[in-house]
Amino acid sequence: MTNVINVPASLDEYSFEQVLQQVAPLPPDAKMLLDARHTRWASPYGLSALLTLGQTRDHSRPALAVPEADETVSYWSRANFFHYAEDLFELRGIVPRRAKGADSQVLLELTPISQSEDVHGVVDRIQEKAQQIIANELGINPKAIVGFTMTLSEVCQNIIEHAGRGGWVMVQTYNWAKRLGRRVVVIAVCDAGLGFRRSLESSGIHALSDRWDDAAALEAAVIRGVSRFRDPGRGQGLAGVRKYIGRWGGKLSVRSGTARIAIVPDWDDDVPLEENLPDFPGAQIQVTIPERVAT
Repeated sequence: MTNVINVPASLDEYSFEQVLQQVAPLPPDAKMLLDARHTRWASPYGLSALLTLGQTRDHSRPALAVPEADETVSYWSRANFFHYAEDLFELRGIVPRRAKGADSQVLLELTPISQSEDVHGVVDRIQEKAQQIIANELGINPKAIVGFTMTLSEVCQNIIEHAGRGGWVMVQTYNWAKRLGRRVVVIAVCDAGLGFRRSLESSGIHALSDRWDDAAALEAAVIRGVSRFRDPGRGQGLAGVRKYIGRWGGKLSVRSGTARIAIVPDWDDDVPLEENLPDFPGAQIQVTIPERVAT
């Protein structure tokens, strides 16, 4: 029997939980069909997390019914989604050939990260585009490009240091009318690796308290800068990201295992910590940097 998983019409970090709620009860070898025929929009997080879900189904390759809307399926193609999805899913429906010339709103198409050289390549590719976006569209001092590329590098490096397997990164700018009413730059980085709890446990140097779980591991890594590395100064990557996005009124959310933690700015009503979520391997990170407005 094939289990049909309904993909929401709008796929982002919140609605992706609906997908996981349907997948979580299924055994690893269960046959699945992810039905995205009626999906009309997907954020960088939604697309990268969908690839990550495909990566977790080692025992049975799932099927994916692609969006029926021409505009949607064309965008997914330009974002490189189908280029990687064809190795993870049995694609059903009409998949367009990738058109030459990237969408101007996609600063960085879906890009695999599996080694440090990949991170350097990502930063080099986005630097020129980011310069234009940071200064012209977000109204942020061009000097902030250093912090932006540092942020991009750190969240990608998280895959190298903690995942144990490759992941994906995507960066996009768009007008976030529904939640903020301003332009934003969104960085999404997702992997299906060890996750924060298992990564910290692997060091053998962290005392596991009675409350040791995915939420406690996220608090340790994201809030306190705890690292599995013994080297002084390690584990400060996400702390640096927090400092940068705090300066520019941005948002950081990190999901791992059964928990999700968020550094929430005043323009958002997200909760700081969610627990008892459907279990999902690895770590999924989103950074949102909004346009600056005159005060």
